[in-house]
Amino acid sequence: MSKIGKKPIIIPQGVTIEEQEKDFLIKGPKGEVKINKIQYVKVAIKDNQIELILNKNIKQGRSNWGTLRSLLNGAVIGVTAGFIKNLEINGVGMRYTIEGKNVILNVGFSHPVKFPIPDGITIEIEKNIMKISGFNKDLVGRTAANIRAIKKPEPYKGKGIKYVGEIIIRKAGKKTGA
Repeated sequence: MSKIGKKPIIIPQGVTIEEQEKDFLIKGPKGEVKINKIQYVKVAIKDNQIELILNKNIKQGRSNWGTLRSLLNGAVIGVTAGFIKNLEINGVGMRYTIEGKNVILNVGFSHPVKFPIPDGITIEIEKNIMKISGFNKDLVGRTAANIRAIKKPEPYKGKGIKYVGEIIIRKAGKKTGA
């Protein structure tokens, strides 16, 4: 049995959940998120709680039970508090700026790289830290990963774009003979 699927989700004040034909629409103060229904799991909304009930006790059903609970919980947290990912840029001459709906990255290429900011995402820049925030957990994580992929940190000096707090395992450089 899924330990995650058994836990009810408490719906905070100001959040509404509508069960539609193929998905759930979660609306809150920060925005709205759609979560697709998953088979073998039934959802009951009552008394400001969401309870998930397993329809068929098979392996796929038990897997879907915990997955749907995590997706719904993430959506409820996202529309109330939101999610934030922080990226840090390291290296001489490397910087990023925001121009309209694009992030301009100068990361050591012969040209600046333009990255379009998706709808539902806000980006703030302070010195060498970029804060990516939004109400959709998947979109925030995917946006941060796509920006990081433009110039991953290299293992010798650690230059590039990395998550704040990420540990880059360093390699030893060339050694001179004695």
